[in-house]
Amino acid sequence: MKSLSPHKSKRTGKGQTLLHLIFILMVLMYLLPFLLVISVSFSSEEALHTGGFTLLPKEFSLDAYRLAVRNPQQLLQSYRVTISFTVIGTVLAVLIMGMMAYPLSRPNYKFRKPVTFLVFFTMLFGGGLVPSYLLNVRYLHLDNKLWIYILPSLVSAWNIIIIRTNYAQLPKELIESAKIDGANELYICFRIIMPLSKPVLATIGFFFFVNKWNDWMTAVIYINKPNLYSLQYLLQRILREAEFLKQMAEENQVVEQGAVYPTESFRFAMALLAAGPVLVIFPFFQKYFSKGMTIGAVKG
Repeated sequence: MKSLSPHKSKRTGKGQTLLHLIFILMVLMYLLPFLLVISVSFSSEEALHTGGFTLLPKEFSLDAYRLAVRNPQQLLQSYRVTISFTVIGTVLAVLIMGMMAYPLSRPNYKFRKPVTFLVFFTMLFGGGLVPSYLLNVRYLHLDNKLWIYILPSLVSAWNIIIIRTNYAQLPKELIESAKIDGANELYICFRIIMPLSKPVLATIGFFFFVNKWNDWMTAVIYINKPNLYSLQYLLQRILREAEFLKQMAEENQVVEQGAVYPTESFRFAMALLAAGPVLVIFPFFQKYFSKGMTIGAVKG
């Protein structure tokens, strides 16, 4: 084998150094904003108004988190509600969309084209808020129930098309050999196709999980019972109340004596409280993202 010349080795070394610097800069672009959010959430409101945002708190304070946990029972209940409908909704969504995509990926399914058109049609037109409200409240009676968070957004046409496309790329010989061995369609779907499609199912499940976790509009429209408040909606209510009381205090109106309303730092504390569980589970899905990037890259 020929050894690299000194000039080529130097160029390779410079290229590697430049590549490492680029990756370090990319890491800092993601890491520094996150550190800034943590710092601001632990800073006092006065320090933020006088010194601005810094990577290290100039004046350490837990006022923002005290404001968030002033009613710990309500906060824990909102966590329980959000975790419940997020986990249940994600599992059901992946299961239903995975099952629905299977017949649409099979060329021998007689109604494949009309059903695919109906699925695609829902991406182009929607009923709107008023018909959705009438359907969910007047006919299904889902208001002030946990299922209102789960059922209306359980299926996504775009995700079904993505899963169907992934199913269609799998070798047809797998299905044919399974049928020769006597396997039925349910067995093929659950024991062969879906396990081989873990990367796409896990990726869609994670995005669905994040979307459900951040849901607060559903509580605004359909929920008026405090024991069913989602976490995002509860934090929004606390922030609005703090801003209102702070405005009253600035206008010299009657407010609670000695009360502190750290609205600016609370925004960042709210981001950490809301995003914490998602940041914890993300590493478990990361390997599926990597596999999803390489699907179809190697043909043999």
